[in-house]
Amino acid sequence: MVAYFTGMSQDARVTFLNRSAVPRRNGVVYWMQASARTRYNHALEYAVHVANHRSDPLEVVFVLTPGYPGANLRHYWFLVQGLRDVADGLRDRGIPFRLILGAPPVVVSHIAATVGTIVTDGGYTRVQRQWRDRVAADADCPVVEVESNVVVPVRTVSDKDEWSAATLRRKLHRHLDDFLVPVTTVGYRGPSAPSVLGSLPTDCREIDPADLTRPEDLTSLFALETSVAPVSAFRGGEAAAAERLADFLEHRLRHFDERRNVPDLDWTSHLSPYLHFGHVSPVELVLAAQERVKGPLGDDARGDLDTFVEELVVRRELAMNFVTYNPEYDTFRGLPDWARATLEEHSGDDRPVVYDLDTLEAAATDDPYWNACQREMVQRGVMHGYMRMYWGKKILEWTQNPEEALERAVILNDRYELDGRDPNGYAGVAWCFGKHDRPWVERPVFGKVRYMNANGLKRKFKGIDRYLERWNS
Repeated sequence: MVAYFTGMSQDARVTFLNRSAVPRRNGVVYWMQASARTRYNHALEYAVHVANHRSDPLEVVFVLTPGYPGANLRHYWFLVQGLRDVADGLRDRGIPFRLILGAPPVVVSHIAATVGTIVTDGGYTRVQRQWRDRVAADADCPVVEVESNVVVPVRTVSDKDEWSAATLRRKLHRHLDDFLVPVTTVGYRGPSAPSVLGSLPTDCREIDPADLTRPEDLTSLFALETSVAPVSAFRGGEAAAAERLADFLEHRLRHFDERRNVPDLDWTSHLSPYLHFGHVSPVELVLAAQERVKGPLGDDARGDLDTFVEELVVRRELAMNFVTYNPEYDTFRGLPDWARATLEEHSGDDRPVVYDLDTLEAAATDDPYWNACQREMVQRGVMHGYMRMYWGKKILEWTQNPEEALERAVILNDRYELDGRDPNGYAGVAWCFGKHDRPWVERPVFGKVRYMNANGLKRKFKGIDRYLERWNS
């Protein structure tokens, strides 16, 4: 198998998941799952290169699976909007695309029996790894993973669950220049038809993305949890991601350092949902921000760029490190020993109030600031990053058992956030309970875990009441 990135540091993005030799069968399939885009997609370009090198036909396959853990109509609709962009972009490049409804490991293992090579992208959560491992074990052809949703491949940076951003930062910055390079688009030289896939498993069906123009079109295909509706504030896909990026670079990259944590200003990039679904590449985002600072913004915005890189690369890729090396990333058992010990020691402390999950979900607590956080997430599909920290801390304070508190935070985050079910979400929730942090002064309920309260919000943010009015009105 020829390595597309031979002779470059980018080779580190490529992992052969099995030892199968290339069989005497034609066809390369890119199993797109984590990187649902046609721009800055290392896995796609690798697949095109392999197909061209072998004079093989290429097809891109996305398997839409019913019942993805924690996902509902809100998430599926955002994803499908992105898949329509993918279909259009691949058509422009003459590359066939097939959207299949079924179980990803079943469909792709079936496809692997009919083609010469499977290329896939890299996801980090438990279910994504399980899918890839099953396909790699079942396939008698090479299964190649190309990591494209981080700037620096996770295992290049570290081989362990890092303690904090401080311990990861220096390791990551060592490699940034090697991996922050534009992705070359490779012209596909093969046929655009007919299909190389052959027949599909009997319990699967092919869907035309162009037919999915309304949420109702999606719900008619399979049983889907519909109580959490799609949001109007965000539209999925590469085109929408490009618009968000352009708006951020034009209006909010400048002063990002000083204003990103101010809730009432909402000075964030709003790109997290697009990163979660793979609709945009973090490499493209950083390169675009660097160009903006080199050009119109100038050196005065250098600190803003550094902070953007810190948030997008260091903090985000710390989350990827967490879920890669910590198998209990979404449970209480995934916390550091010191945090579990201090929280368990104080689990019997009196709480100022105890709420059940239904009360939290309905934003019906006695804390107007927390209610505003919850309503923003329910109505908009995102929550301001600083307020999400406060949100998680109060769930810990209002739940008698810290293990149950973390479970509730994960449930709510996964259900309502567009970027739920994501390494960033799991790391963010775990941070509220002590992960990637240090022990602080001991106090009731929290033990040595960092404490936050409403008075702190009011002291820190003079405009916090504007945030309150917006989401509690």
